[in-house]
Amino acid sequence: MVRIILWLLAAWLVITVLGAVIEGVFWLAVIGGVLFLGTAAYGAIKSNKRPKGIKGP
Repeated sequence: MVRIILWLLAAWLVITVLGAVIEGVFWLAVIGGVLFLGTAAYGAIKSNKRPKGIKGP
């Protein structure tokens, strides 16, 4: 699960940077930023729900 979240964060970061660098696709930066923040929040919430001392898959 952590790997999937890290891959998504990397993908959203690339999309955000491309949207910021290439003129005319600023909307891509906005969408990438929103998705990045959403994925980071989801990962933080999921990691806090796991009981301490128990390793997940």
